[in-house]
Amino acid sequence: MAKVVDARGLSCPGPVIKAKSAIEALTSGEIVVLVDEEVAKENVWRLARSYGCMVDLVEEDGEFRLTITKSDEQK
Repeated sequence: MAKVVDARGLSCPGPVIKAKSAIEALTSGEIVVLVDEEVAKENVWRLARSYGCMVDLVEEDGEFRLTITKSDEQK
């Protein structure tokens, strides 16, 4: 089961800091990051991509669910 990082209600850089900690702690697998701001969604997306992770995005009712997948080869 993927770890869920609930960053809804936080303004940047809060969601990015929480997502960064979760990505760095993960050796491989998935993290789900929940945000409710467009800027937070874009910043978390860029952060995950900078780590070489794949990102799947779902938007529903003004909230964003970013599923970040990290493989063993990524730092």
